[in-house]
Amino acid sequence: MELPLALPGLDRLMGLCQRLNLRLETLPPAREPPRAGSSLEGLPFDPVLASVYARLGYAAFATELIGIGWILDRSDDQVHELEENNKRWREKWWEELGEPVIVFGGDIYTYATVPGLADQWGRQPVVEVNTQEFDGPHVLPVASNVDRFFDSYSRYLEALVADSRYQESGEKELIFPWDAADILARDEPLVELMRSGRFDSLMKNMKESNATRRWFAKVTGHPE
Repeated sequence: MELPLALPGLDRLMGLCQRLNLRLETLPPAREPPRAGSSLEGLPFDPVLASVYARLGYAAFATELIGIGWILDRSDDQVHELEENNKRWREKWWEELGEPVIVFGGDIYTYATVPGLADQWGRQPVVEVNTQEFDGPHVLPVASNVDRFFDSYSRYLEALVADSRYQESGEKELIFPWDAADILARDEPLVELMRSGRFDSLMKNMKESNATRRWFAKVTGHPE
């Protein structure tokens, strides 16, 4: 039996929520959670995500922060949200995206792994997908793998709670990933994927945005 991977990023996020008294909800995993490499809508299931679901059937992080909190799609013996959401995404969004993805959570926006960009160990990078724009899905790369996403998101929450505007009035001025470029820039495999243009096809609806170009330059260290 394959042992689950260590998940220091997930551990950091859960510990941070407890330390900062941010809402944290979890449910136990399914008796038979999704396995690394197993097929989900015809795509290989990410090994890091498989390790997450080996530990948790569901999780919600900092969901009292409206528009900021993050929820892991539920997949256990009672609820099959992960599977149902991916079936719907295959039918509705894959063609518009131009790249098949495995969605696994989010809040206002959806987060997904990209099997076609997996590294030599099968670990898939993570993107944020906004499907609410009139010109089609807007996609931003946010991590080189799922656990690195949890690590970066925890550091973003840490910066948000430390921000003077949040401390004084509860205003949530820092938005992930737009205001987390310096955090994402520490994820070297992600930066290399971005520099080499591996996300270009997914970002086709955002290429002309000045804001996107500035953000991209901050993450990759390349001038506009």
